[in-house]
Amino acid sequence: MYYRLLILVSVLFVYGCRQSTCGIPAAAEKIPVQVEIERLEARFFQDTSKQALAEFVQNQPDFVANFFRRSQLRSDSVLVNALHGLATNPELRKLGKEAEAKFGDMQQERQQLEAAFKVIKYYYPNFAVPEVKTFVSGLSQDFLITDSLLVLGIDFFIGQDASYRPDVYDYILRRYERANMIPTAMLLLSNQYNQTSQTERNLLSEMINTGKAYYFVESVMPCTPDSSIIGYSRKDIADVFHNETKIWAHFIEKGLLYEKNPFVVTKYIGERPNTPEIDATAPGRIGTWLGWQIVRKYMERNPNITLPELMAETDHQKIFNASKYKPQK
Repeated sequence: MYYRLLILVSVLFVYGCRQSTCGIPAAAEKIPVQVEIERLEARFFQDTSKQALAEFVQNQPDFVANFFRRSQLRSDSVLVNALHGLATNPELRKLGKEAEAKFGDMQQERQQLEAAFKVIKYYYPNFAVPEVKTFVSGLSQDFLITDSLLVLGIDFFIGQDASYRPDVYDYILRRYERANMIPTAMLLLSNQYNQTSQTERNLLSEMINTGKAYYFVESVMPCTPDSSIIGYSRKDIADVFHNETKIWAHFIEKGLLYEKNPFVVTKYIGERPNTPEIDATAPGRIGTWLGWQIVRKYMERNPNITLPELMAETDHQKIFNASKYKPQK
């Protein structure tokens, strides 16, 4: 049975230790990285004339091409008319003001990005720091990441006081908070480095592939709590750690690790409010959390393996075997 006992003192101790000892590698700290966050929504709402919006389109070619899929439109005039409708929409303008009040100068995010990019560049010297921009689109797109561009849809992350919030289930909605924005962006960025095998797909491979992605975020943002990386509440984090042995026992007793049935795999990897197969209080995506713990144990037992080597490793069975993962009671 999955027990909900919350060992608060232990959890606070773990978080406290992590916060007091965390920090990016000293060698990474010395890498010169400067991030400027361009607030496109400020310019977008400032002058809503069609001439100004046409200039906006011409001055932001990469953003417009990727965010608005410019190539799929008949002409720029169609796009400008659509943007004019957005820029003059009173409810969207209201959301823009709320985003401005929430995020201010975004120094917190700028510092997070600079530190994370330093670590990425430390491990991947050819990494080119992307341009970083923000936009308020009326909750149409939360992120855009290319090799040269990172766009943050900040209207998604205003929080509970926003006039409008993303139209998603409540258990997903709670992830759309400011503290989770940059960790989520780094999780998406990890896709550029996280190599996976397409030849053998089973629950264990999906667990470890996702676990590698979480470990990437943990590595480039070492002061970030687990809750902001995986999108669980802090109580969920405490519960799953306390019940790690019971969770693992469920996977072993049910013979789930090498399960290939997509329906079964989705039960433990896909979006769900909970995992009732274990217990009604067990959070969804619990297989991804378990995969993260396997990857953590693998890296702990193999300290000479670098982050790029981990991300390039496509043999999930090798990672699992070398981790010797077996939670203690």
